[in-house]
Amino acid sequence: MGVCSQPVSFYECLLLPHNTSDHMENIDGYLMKYTNLVTGWQYRFFVLNNEAGLLEYFVNEQSRPQKPRGMLPLAGAVISPSDEDSHTFTVNAISGEQYKLRASDAKERQHWVSRLQICTQHHTEAMGKVRLTALPLLKITTTSLYFQMMSQAQGQHKDLMQGIEGLPATPGLSPLDQDLLMLKATSMATMNCLNECLHILHLQQVARQRSSLGGPTIEWLEPKLPDILKNGSSSLGSFATGEGPLEGNRLELSSPESCNFSGVRLGEGRGYLCHDSFTDKEEDLGAVEEERSVILHLLSQLKLGMDLTRVVLPTFILEKRSLLEMYADFMSHPDLFVTITDGSSPEDRMVRFVEYYLTSFHEGRKGAIAKKPYNPIIGETFHCSWKVPKRPDASKEPSQGSPDPTASSQDSYQVRFVAEQVSHHPPVSGFYAECQERRMCVNTHVWTKSKFMGMSIGVSMVGEGCLYLLEHDEEYTFTLPCAYARSILTVPWVELGGKVTINCAKSGYSAVITFQTKPFYGGKLHKVTAEVKHNSTNAVVCRVQGEWNGVLEFSFTNGETRVVDVTRLPVTKKHVRPVEKQGPTESRRLWQHVTEALRQKDVEKATEHKTVLEERQRTEERHRVETETPWRTRYFDREGEGWVYHKPLWKNSTFKS
Repeated sequence: MGVCSQPVSFYECLLLPHNTSDHMENIDGYLMKYTNLVTGWQYRFFVLNNEAGLLEYFVNEQSRPQKPRGMLPLAGAVISPSDEDSHTFTVNAISGEQYKLRASDAKERQHWVSRLQICTQHHTEAMGKVRLTALPLLKITTTSLYFQMMSQAQGQHKDLMQGIEGLPATPGLSPLDQDLLMLKATSMATMNCLNECLHILHLQQVARQRSSLGGPTIEWLEPKLPDILKNGSSSLGSFATGEGPLEGNRLELSSPESCNFSGVRLGEGRGYLCHDSFTDKEEDLGAVEEERSVILHLLSQLKLGMDLTRVVLPTFILEKRSLLEMYADFMSHPDLFVTITDGSSPEDRMVRFVEYYLTSFHEGRKGAIAKKPYNPIIGETFHCSWKVPKRPDASKEPSQGSPDPTASSQDSYQVRFVAEQVSHHPPVSGFYAECQERRMCVNTHVWTKSKFMGMSIGVSMVGEGCLYLLEHDEEYTFTLPCAYARSILTVPWVELGGKVTINCAKSGYSAVITFQTKPFYGGKLHKVTAEVKHNSTNAVVCRVQGEWNGVLEFSFTNGETRVVDVTRLPVTKKHVRPVEKQGPTESRRLWQHVTEALRQKDVEKATEHKTVLEERQRTEERHRVETETPWRTRYFDREGEGWVYHKPLWKNSTFKS
């Protein structure tokens, strides 16, 4: 056994593997370090000390013989490449301290990140073994101290909630301010987290009394790789239509041209459309209790506010559909969508759009349990359409004996939809829907930013949409609310929060919609309020209150009221091509083996299929970076800060006024 140098502990010396030097090397060099808003970025000389498990930095290389200017222990740390650009990355120590660093180029960043991750994993595993060895020696009881801290925290949390909710509704300050709503949500998530920790602490104490080894262990969360990804193999087969996971033709994700849809109408693609037979409802997550150790390990690696974009989540919490298809399910009431343009006045059309907007979120969720849809692969697409009867009393469903959805095209409008994953880092989706007969369309781009919030996960929907009513030459710009997955250690559920706006510059009407998160004490779940007003006069013409997944009440200035029960609205099934007729990068064909494994409750096999897809994407992304080859999108073009469908109705002279 080699000589151990400080500050490696005695236990770490015993546990160090003999071949550590074969995989770990000390590296050094200049990186830019972000200090604060005043100082900004500064060049510093960094040294990765693998033996000590430390990342050290100095003012410059000449000062290296002196004491380091600063250092971070890497045991338990999280190394994360940043979404800002291809040069930046962060090192999050277990103490909560963070270094935000920037390399000179993407290749240098990858070198530092990979070496830091190897060192971090080694010392994290060593630390775990040390703790396991030392457990029989620990006899300190912390429960009483924890109870005292919990009591103090609960009091402070209650004071914070009452202080925010007691604020007067003044123009400059309101309890519904987005930052205050976020503060309330974070505080409540923290309290839930502390309660769960107390429960876990109690269970561990009981377990330690029964076992000298300290009870059940938590295994490292790492999906098992299929053989094809081991030993440096780079031949990744496709998930086409073969029996096995890697049979059939090769899956090509490297170019949008690999599947040619030239001459195909929006929302249809190759082959015929048929009624959607995908009727899976997401089941209750009873398995959460069984998988608690996996979730606990995942939580142990996270910090409040940490970006979850690059965190690998366990497969068992996945929905059986892609995020792109989830966006399509927000269009499950196309009858309300196509009638927006029927409004007799600008005011009426704005109210109709608000009604459609508020009723779109309920069907977008499959069941009450919060599950996560698949992260779309870059270049992935989803196509579908809906038939909307021109007469309200007409049947919404074609006869069972007619597989051809165009049979009744003269009696119905067709709404077509296409979505594409246009960017991987950051994860941005573009989706577009149109009804040519009604001369209307909607274009949206969304960047989903996920953050860890204690016992919740918050998702900010960064982006903007625009509804075009060409008959009236009106454009309605709108934003999207935040979503929260609550109680992720027990039974997860979804909550919407935040303030969104809808604005029509031509008509001068706007709407403000507030999705309210539940107060810690009392209050209703899923509450939403809205106001439609005329901007020039500041007159409110309609108010809405209720629940976005329940009953909504519309109140007008003339005294009239109208009630909409979202749960009783008819749902129009979308038309989707069968999987065997889809292109290789269309969502259902791309994810078909993951979906089938989840249906069979075979989480291990689902993880294998998912890993192959994700590893393929990473490999091709690295190749594009090395060859400086930009990704080419298929259906959406970059315009300013957003993404726009390449052949929208508003650019087609046939549909202009």
